Formats: sequence, C-alpha cells, structure tokens
Amino acid sequence: MRIPWFRHARGQTIALLTVAALLPAAAPSAAASAGADDLRVETYVLPPGASTPSLDEIRTEGAKESLRRLTNEMQSARLAAETVGPAASYAPPAAQPSATAPAPERPKGASARLAPMATYPEPARTMTYDECRNGLGSTQKFFIKSRFAVCSGATFLQTWLQNNRPVGESMFNVRVVGTIPLNSREITFTYYFTEMQSTGRTATSAMKVATKGAIPQSWPSGVRYTQGGTPPGTKTFDELKRQRTYTHTVSAAPGQGSGSSDQVFSVYEPVVTITPPPGWKLGGELTGKLFMLAPRWDAATYLANSTGGGTPARKGAATFSYLPTLTYSAKEGAEEKAVAEHIRTAFTKPLDTKPYMSAKNVPGQDTKAPLHRLVQKTRKDDNRKAAVKQCKRYWGDGYAWGGTRECDEYPFATTYEGAAQADHDSEAKKFNFSVLPVAKADNGAAGSLLLGFYAKNRLVDGSDDGFLVKITS
Repeated sequence: MRIPWFRHARGQTIALLTVAALLPAAAPSAAASAGADDLRVETYVLPPGASTPSLDEIRTEGAKESLRRLTNEMQSARLAAETVGPAASYAPPAAQPSATAPAPERPKGASARLAPMATYPEPARTMTYDECRNGLGSTQKFFIKSRFAVCSGATFLQTWLQNNRPVGESMFNVRVVGTIPLNSREITFTYYFTEMQSTGRTATSAMKVATKGAIPQSWPSGVRYTQGGTPPGTKTFDELKRQRTYTHTVSAAPGQGSGSSDQVFSVYEPVVTITPPPGWKLGGELTGKLFMLAPRWDAATYLANSTGGGTPARKGAATFSYLPTLTYSAKEGAEEKAVAEHIRTAFTKPLDTKPYMSAKNVPGQDTKAPLHRLVQKTRKDDNRKAAVKQCKRYWGDGYAWGGTRECDEYPFATTYEGAAQADHDSEAKKFNFSVLPVAKADNGAAGSLLLGFYAKNRLVDGSDDGFLVKITS
C-alpha cells in the first residue's frame, strides 16, 4: 500500500546520522504502574524534509507499515556513493549518486581575458541552512556542494500511543552541514533542529534528545582530535526548538597520518539518542547505524599550505573524502572546447576513437571507475610517450601541423589510468585510452584547468583519492 502523504524515491543516497533509542531509567508514573494505561512513544527516521502523515493517517496499519519500511531503508546504506579512501569500505555505500551543486562558474568578461591561462574556479567552502535544505529536498539524504561543503540529515517522527492507539504526534528535522575554510585543518559541523511540531496528546516538554558527534573509526587508528564549538548535548524537545542551531568543530594535527602525504581518514557520525518522558516507553525500528560523513586531513608537499618538513612546518588542510568532478565545456568559445569534444567522444562513441580496442570503456565517468591523480614524473612521462606513439601511428609524424596541434590523451597523462597504464599494471586493458591531435591552445587551456582542479580540490596521489569528469555543452 502506498501512502499518499509521503513523497519518497526509493534507493536514494544515504550519508549521515546514527540514531539510538534507549529506555529511560526513570520509574513509570503511578497510572502506568497501576496498569491503567500503556503509554508508548514510537520513533521513525525518514529522509530529511519528508512529508509526514497526519494523526488520523497514522492510525491506519498501512501508514505504520510504510513508516517501518522507510526507516529500515534508511539503514540499508550508510555512506555516500562518492566516498573514497578507507572510509569507503567501512559501511555499505548508497546505490544512487548524491545531490550535487552545479559546477562553479569561471571568471567572465575582462577578468577572464586578462588571465594568462585558463583558471579553474574556487570550490564552495560555505553552505547556508537554506542551501542544505533545498539541496536535500524531500528525498535526498546527502548533498555535496563541494569537497569543502556537504550536508545531510533526517526527519524524526514520534507517534504517541495510549493503550496501542495513537493519540499524538511530534516531529523534528536534523540537518548537519560540514564546512572547511581555505587551507584549514578545522572542520565545522553545524547542526540545525527545525520543523519541530507536535499535535494531539504528547509530552515533548519532557522528552530528551541527546546529540553527539562521534568518530568511530580513524585511519591510522589512534589519531587524536581537537574538538570544540557548542555541541547540543542533551536538550529537551522544547529547548532544541528555542535554540535551533549548534556547532561542533573537529581538527587533526599534522604528523599523525600515513604515507608521504601524511593522510588521516575518518568517519564522522552524529548520534541522536531519544529518551522518552517518565511513564512512557520507547519503541520503533531504530537499530543500527544510518549516516556517516568522511573527513580527511593531509599535508602533501605538492598542495597548498604545506611547506615541507616535519610538524609544525607542514600544516596541510582538511577535505571531505568524496570524488569531485572536473567539468570541461564543449560550448562554442570555451577555451578547452576541442579537448572537451574529444573526451565526450571517448565517453559516448569509444569505438570511433584511436587506438582501436573493441571493448574500450574509458574510466572517469562514474563512481565505480574514477580517475586517480599521478604525481610521479617518470610514469607521467611514460603516459605521454605512449600517447604520442599512437598519434604518430594514426596521423603520422606530422600530426602536430607545424606545432599548431598537440597530442591530447584521455585519460590524462597525470593519472594512473593514462596511456601507459598497461605497462605498469598487468591487470589493465591495453589501449583503453583515446588520443587525438587538437589545437595547441585548447590543449593548453584544458591542462591548466586540470592542474587548477587538482590544487583547489586537494587531490592527492594514489588510490585513496580520485575524481570524475563531466562534459557540458
């Protein structure tokens, strides 16, 4: 039975909150002890901003069954589909992509003409409550504005029952926004408690809601964090309604990570625990963990705010460990137009590209096969040599047309999936790449945009990070 009050698309992404329901230690009221009434609160967890049933509707068995099903669905995936690094294997990922913001706009007009080369725009580092709410909508559970501004949340619905009959209803939404300033190791998680409503017979004034930001796992283990802000802690329903907004800050000092990039990975998990008023028992379908975010800290020497050497000289910064998307434009007048058209052909008509390979399926198109940044110079040179060899094979030694064209390759030479991948990885398919002579100016612009994208999104070398590519027109 489908309930008309609820607009929900099954299989959407999931990312953030854990919910725990604990029975109260307080003794029941005299009426309950005497057996006069059985008072119970059942709590359900729904997508943030979801439409909820009325008190009359909740009295139908079909409505209650739908609420139980939706709460169970919320437990089926805990991480965003775009999660990379160790956190990606910590819990089941969502099957569907997260909601994302449009690609940031590049400079226009005079500022663009005066720039010495194509410049990739700065990613967003702030997010308002309205942006989070609108990004999540009524069905999405995770919104990625950028690697430095993400949010998620949930709707908590309580039904108040007297002798198994619903007599009241209450609800509240929790949305959590995570943001990271430029070149900072401190992440701010802002909690918003909104749409707090009640109808019928309830005891919300004495219902307690405890909220805590937990870090259940770190890579490497044993990382120490500095935490601050104004976490909500334990508040009554009415207290949360009055204050509404709380913050929790988390940072990891450099020198605690692994590898040459000094990387620290973790999962951040807001935990909401509801304790009913004295005399009321708590029920519902709240078992297991539901949502998680994936922060990351690094101090890579080839990225900003990293001067080399040991702590504290090498500071580094934080990001969220999600796949960002490099956007190239194939529009008329776009500086990288020829390269964008080449990549689009490789995506949509791979058999029309060179070198020929019957099963060609270039990576970078979806989360199951992202691209990975390559820093090592020798292997980057190998990629370029392998690409040029194919350009000469198909277009001859004069493919450059007197220096006006260059051999463009996709996947990029600065990725592990470049043209020489099969020479370094025995499991890689040979010729699973595309080359094409394109105008030198377009190739140079695309290269500048790529380098800017790496730097501004803090892409690190290796398999623990990655990115996708999108062509617009």
